[in-house]
Amino acid sequence: MTRLNTLKCDVTKSSYSLNLINVHVCVTTGLCAVSSHAERQYHFIYDLKTMTEAQSYCREKYTDLVTVHNMEDVNTLIDMWDSNRMKNPDYSDLAWIGLYDDLDSWRWSLSDRSFYKPGETDFRRWIRRQPNNRLSKQHCTAITSFGKWGDHSCEDYLWSMCFDVRGPNVTFVLINIPMIWTEAQSYCRANYTDLASVRNMAENQKIHDLLPTEGASWIGLSRDSWKWSDGSNSTFSFWKTGEPDNNGNEACGAANFKSSGQWEDIPCDVKIPFICYSPLPKQDIKVFKLRVKSSSSLDLNDPAVLENMLLKIKQKLRDQGLDDNIKVTWNKQPDGKVFYEEKNNKKDEF
Repeated sequence: MTRLNTLKCDVTKSSYSLNLINVHVCVTTGLCAVSSHAERQYHFIYDLKTMTEAQSYCREKYTDLVTVHNMEDVNTLIDMWDSNRMKNPDYSDLAWIGLYDDLDSWRWSLSDRSFYKPGETDFRRWIRRQPNNRLSKQHCTAITSFGKWGDHSCEDYLWSMCFDVRGPNVTFVLINIPMIWTEAQSYCRANYTDLASVRNMAENQKIHDLLPTEGASWIGLSRDSWKWSDGSNSTFSFWKTGEPDNNGNEACGAANFKSSGQWEDIPCDVKIPFICYSPLPKQDIKVFKLRVKSSSSLDLNDPAVLENMLLKIKQKLRDQGLDDNIKVTWNKQPDGKVFYEEKNNKKDEF
């Protein structure tokens, strides 16, 4: 950092030599915004890319697509957004964030690998055009009266198919008590082994034989819903009203900056700008103590005076070779003041 020597600031009609003021100077590199979350910075990339392309770019150049942890992060992204640089006329206000619906994460409630032969965890008997994730809310599976499967909202109240596993013997048990999926899972685990896994057509037929002529019953297949690209467990949610709605294969999340940064689900192959994040680079921090000699009764702790002086200091630092990514702040005393009066009449100036 260029050394700061003599610096004079003109405030109204008075002139000051600066000393014994704490000035905090922070220099970072690159055009970015600092996140409120644990030493991260965000990078708004205006090139048009699909979600997969954007993810690859972020992982190659930075860390990953951005994870949004709170409203402070939302506001940071809004401040970065430049509407004049958005190039897709059909999605002019949207940019990818790291949110996606994990459509391929189906797994059985009973996770014991020894229970399954190779390939049996992948057995499926879906109805045609299922799973369809209607309204982006169908993450659990039920078997219908004709023996095929459909995805349902996990909050639906349905009968359940439990099973009891004793060595090689597997017994399926139909529970005719309407429950949501998690309640059914807990009930089956408490009274049997688990919600039923279906490993092959023979077991599917055994379950079919127990079913009533109408309706559907829970089985043990479910999947994750929306996840963050970097694997973060952030639970913060900022969906736009009515979203996500999966209105046509919409499995990727974008922030809409004309709607206060709220999220929407859109098709993953749309090409729009995106936001990456990376660790905050090591900062060069300098603390200067400066003395101010005032020739007037001007209140140096007045906010307007302090702001004016900061502008002069920033300009002086730029003149000495520092770029615009410099942050200069006053370091306030415990009483909230920046300046305090010296009792010693002999003052060294520089």
